Amino acid sequence: MTTVRDVFTELCAMAPLSLQMDFDNSGFLLGYAGQELRCVLLALDVTDEVVEEALRRKAGLIVSHHPLIFQPLKAVTDESPEGKRMLKLIENRIAVISMHTNLDIAEGGVNDVLMKALGASTEGVLDEDGCGRIGVLDARIPLDSFLRRCRESLGCRGLRYVDAGRPVYRIAAMGGSGASSLERAAALGCDTYVTSDVKYHQFQRALELNVNLIDADHFSTEDPVVSAVAERLRRAFPEVSFIVSEVHRPVIRFA
Repeated sequence: MTTVRDVFTELCAMAPLSLQMDFDNSGFLLGYAGQELRCVLLALDVTDEVVEEALRRKAGLIVSHHPLIFQPLKAVTDESPEGKRMLKLIENRIAVISMHTNLDIAEGGVNDVLMKALGASTEGVLDEDGCGRIGVLDARIPLDSFLRRCRESLGCRGLRYVDAGRPVYRIAAMGGSGASSLERAAALGCDTYVTSDVKYHQFQRALELNVNLIDADHFSTEDPVVSAVAERLRRAFPEVSFIVSEVHRPVIRFA
């Protein structure tokens, strides 16, 4: 019998909670630890659509990247979207485990999977806290070719970027909001930095630093890890069905 506790133990072996940043709230956030599992749903976020999918699939656990509970709660009622969501989960005995910045930092986590998707060999970490990665491609390629690779490998519906006039070879990457590490990427000799949630002045600064800066969308830069986590859990618990959400999609649309 595989329980929620068993899956949580395996996830902590992959991405120890000790790695999470001070502001974070990763961990086993909702449900019964001893509940037996036959089906587990994995998604980047616990949205209403993902909860409905879990109900349809009779999943007893949702494993997410972004925490279900991030800010301290003062109430859980049906008078807020968050409260309604948690009540539905509790009423249907669906547990939630969220692995956030610890999965960003962990070896084989968000940023290693992102680098692999971009076709780069990882050489080291980007930030002193262990988040982000730096590495190299097999060969220098034009920025246009690398942009096409980003769109295809990450499933991006659009990219925001600045062209510093350099071919792409030594890259930095950070899944999610990582534009504040632009200066660090430049200092480490990277010609290109892939992340998301980039502000206007940060694009300007990238040109001053002579770095190609690519905003490849928050969802798209983190979502590849969901399949990687699912595969690890399938190997650990072959008797349980681990399903990657088919309904969770990027929030941002392009006209």
